[in-house]
Amino acid sequence: MQMNDDDLNPRIKRDHGGGLDGAIKQYGGKRRDWIDLSTGINPHPFEVSGLQPSDWTDLPDHGAFERLTQAARRFWHVPDGAAILPAPGASAIIARIPALASANRVQINAPTYNEHAAAFDAQGWAVQDTGPAEARVIVHPNNPDGRIWQEIDANAPLTVIDESFCDVTPEASLIHLADRPGVIVLKSFGKFWGLAGLRLGFAIGRPDLIARLNDMTGPWAVSGPALRIGTQALLDTEWATETRARLTGEAARMDTLLIDKGAKSIGGTTLFRLYEVDSATDWQDRLARAHIWSRVFPYSQTYLRLGLPPSEGWNRLEAAS
Repeated sequence: MQMNDDDLNPRIKRDHGGGLDGAIKQYGGKRRDWIDLSTGINPHPFEVSGLQPSDWTDLPDHGAFERLTQAARRFWHVPDGAAILPAPGASAIIARIPALASANRVQINAPTYNEHAAAFDAQGWAVQDTGPAEARVIVHPNNPDGRIWQEIDANAPLTVIDESFCDVTPEASLIHLADRPGVIVLKSFGKFWGLAGLRLGFAIGRPDLIARLNDMTGPWAVSGPALRIGTQALLDTEWATETRARLTGEAARMDTLLIDKGAKSIGGTTLFRLYEVDSATDWQDRLARAHIWSRVFPYSQTYLRLGLPPSEGWNRLEAAS
């Protein structure tokens, strides 16, 4: 029997974007009819090319991992004293991080991406919003409001800095903290490069911590295709620069459209925008009837979050909102 997240962790319910199958079941249509704006995934993905038959048939070798980590080190300006661990998605790392220390108290400022709280809770940690703690999680920029942390206290025995959305604002990165004791910086590949299905993420920190995470993930954790595509993408800095400019323009376009429809822009990044509306569930329902899926939150009746649509989706969004 297949178990879902609630079966595995009944105390803190995981709350994500996506879930398009459930929307289709409720509102009808086929997957190809829908525009999924409930996630913060770049609708203009990096173009995949150059895959070799051996990427699929051979076990990934050390050289492929080394090429990927070196490309990551250059792209993110990783300190010399920090090591890099590629993994099958940032979520796979998040699930393992709480095991790096004995369960105690973890501070996670809410509201934020709740996978961290669920992961710590599942391994016996007490999750709290404020107060002294033996571990701390910072989502930077924060999801869903896009908060940028100017200064943080990285002196807890374990500090996690989740920079899954920071590639749109690289100047704000806290990667310089990655060589401090107890600090782990997370990077997500799927969001900025628009290839979430590739399942690739990175943990960056002192070699002792990264070695322990590596032991938890085991050998060949990243597929051959992910190693090759990830390396290509990280080396293509021109694509990254052009993409940041494009996303900035489209995020401004989104704000203009939603504000004209009566929403108030209250934050986000250039990959997703957060709005305050009169009733988030009413907005979600109205958009869903036009087969556009959005993100609402269990802790707010007024927060509506939208990712950017593909080029052909703008007219549909304007008509439905």
